[in-house]
Amino acid sequence: MNKVFVRFSALSENESFARTLIAGFLLPLNPSLDELSDIKTAVSEAVTNSVVHAYPNTTGDVELSCWYDKNEVHIIVKDYGVGISNIKLALEPFYSTKKNEERSGMGFTVMGSFMDELKVDSNINQGVMVHMVKKLAEIKE
Repeated sequence: MNKVFVRFSALSENESFARTLIAGFLLPLNPSLDELSDIKTAVSEAVTNSVVHAYPNTTGDVELSCWYDKNEVHIIVKDYGVGISNIKLALEPFYSTKKNEERSGMGFTVMGSFMDELKVDSNINQGVMVHMVKKLAEIKE
């Protein structure tokens, strides 16, 4: 098993940092371009959700952790912001609390479609944790 953990500011420019970090960390698994693209997109969506929604009137941190064992990749994106009051509703396609900012409300839908598993936990005023799992097709040594 190999793992990585990083904490960074909830700033939009750090979304590309998170994508690059995940891609570099997973290279030893030799994922396909499609698998890597799926994972990077899901991480982007999770980090963007934290940046856009977690800290509406302040700044805060986002934590990204990833570990893999054989061909199973686990990724957690966590913030300590306002949380989600209704996760079931938030997981619905096109639901957004920021419609006036032209948000599509498709973040969780995208994450779920690109990953094999998606779990979202939230506590009001304590943050959100998104846990995603991707099973790579095979280990290519």
